[in-house]
Amino acid sequence: MPTTAITNIATLVTNNPETGEGPLGQIHDAALVIEGDKIAWVGPTAKVPATDERHDAAGRAVIPGFVDSHSHLVFAGDRTAEFNARMEGRSYSAGGIRTTVAATRAATEEALEANLTRYLSEALRQGTTTFETKSGYGLTTADEERALRIASAHTDEVTYLGAHIVSPDYADDPAAYVSLVTGEMLDACAPHARWIDVFCEKGAFDGDQARAILTAGKAKGLHPRIHANQLSYGPGVQLAVELDAASADHCTHLTDADVDALAQGDTVATLLPGAEFSTRADWPNARRLIDAGATVALSTDCNPGSSFTSSVPFCIALAVRDMGMTPDEALWSATAGGAKALRRTDVGHLSPGARADLALLDAPSHVHLAYRPGVPLVSQVWRAGQRSA
Repeated sequence: MPTTAITNIATLVTNNPETGEGPLGQIHDAALVIEGDKIAWVGPTAKVPATDERHDAAGRAVIPGFVDSHSHLVFAGDRTAEFNARMEGRSYSAGGIRTTVAATRAATEEALEANLTRYLSEALRQGTTTFETKSGYGLTTADEERALRIASAHTDEVTYLGAHIVSPDYADDPAAYVSLVTGEMLDACAPHARWIDVFCEKGAFDGDQARAILTAGKAKGLHPRIHANQLSYGPGVQLAVELDAASADHCTHLTDADVDALAQGDTVATLLPGAEFSTRADWPNARRLIDAGATVALSTDCNPGSSFTSSVPFCIALAVRDMGMTPDEALWSATAGGAKALRRTDVGHLSPGARADLALLDAPSHVHLAYRPGVPLVSQVWRAGQRSA
């Protein structure tokens, strides 16, 4: 296979402490070698082996591609009016999802796929090389199956979220909707998905309903993740750990018992600061989770209602400024942490054998992602060994 060396890297973040300095495994004045779609070698530029091609990083920093483990990208329309009203003082609730459901149901398949690819391209330009996305804006068997089929053409990390809210068609009979989500809809959707998710929250699904939905998904071979404790204290985090969910997402309102459960289990706490920014809600306390020993991921939650951003760098800056994370912790959480939230070992790091997913920054260090918020620092993106952006 052809080999390419990227040389003259000011700081290379490998996320492998055995490879370089500190928890991020940083190497200064570094180089890396790509063979095919994998990382073959990392080390000092002075020791780089011969390769077929060379690419000069010109003193830029190189980081692993971002792993965005939580997004909702199969939708139509937007919720500008709702956002505007929130900025004027109206509070956020789960009910606004119904607006997007109506628009998504009315959209053609071609329009939904065009929208998805638009936001994927936007994310890729900002350094995201691995992403998860969900259904959840159809809430009928046909519309949920359609959403997952579209998503699965673009990523392996597809999540069935028929349990986003109770469908407006079942507003008077939530139990019947749970039966649909765990029966006919699940049967149609499972072939297109890897994960199953549920919004466990007031206004959506309670703990018993969430347990039934996730358990049914597990029986069909889907692995659970869960929207947990976003708007209020609740059973979501404890349920996530009980069911060995890969991730409990949001984790804004946590008891000491919730923090302890996350620290002692294998469930990743995925924090989504774009949602708090857009809804003016309380920030998740990342410092509390990290100090307790929990694994933390950072993701965008890109969706038209509560976090309409595809920018992981923006979320890193928010996490450092308002959630108690250091720049090192935020970068790790947006790369290696996201990989753990997807239970992936091939992405989120730049060790030999990893997929060659990386971003070059117009800066000498990853710290600039938080130091210079809002500046488009990602200058190049390589995905699976190919320069993509």
